Amino acid sequence: MSDGVAVRNRHLPGDIAVWFFIFAELAVFGIMFIGFGVARSMDPATFSAGREALHPWTGLVNTIGLITASYFVALAVHRFRDHRAGTAGLLWWAVAASSIYTFGKVWEYAQLYSNGYNLGTDAFFMFYFFLTFFHFMHVVLGQIILVVLAVKVKKGEYTGDDMNGMESGASYWHMVDLVWLVLFPVLYVLA
Repeated sequence: MSDGVAVRNRHLPGDIAVWFFIFAELAVFGIMFIGFGVARSMDPATFSAGREALHPWTGLVNTIGLITASYFVALAVHRFRDHRAGTAGLLWWAVAASSIYTFGKVWEYAQLYSNGYNLGTDAFFMFYFFLTFFHFMHVVLGQIILVVLAVKVKKGEYTGDDMNGMESGASYWHMVDLVWLVLFPVLYVLA
């Protein structure tokens, strides 16, 4: 205790192996962002025209869906740590909120493809489809992780005494959200 306030021991949440995976994934996204920036600096007109073909409102709604999902995940971790009921329900709410992103992204891909845009259209759309689909696959994996966590909590396989699985899943999910918070402005606003 310090000055009458309990101090929690600080630690890296989750498993160290998950953090190695997260840092590796962030490095891959970082390299792709650098490639995007270099390509954009070499042909700003193409990137500006590409951004004009996107659906910024869909991107914004997707952002709200992912941020909301992260909020539910954070609440679930705190509730789980405190051994309170409702953790599984919050994880299901996170999956539902993140589904706004998955359905929105599928709709946006369909709209772009129907308007003739694809990986081969130009450098902007090559980066757009590659970056967003790579991220999309991370969101789907994150959703699967959240479902597994919700089921394990509901079955009583996770009790809150060992936070490793819950913190690992939440850390991965927040990485996915963080990447989108960079992707959205880079693709929809700054291109």
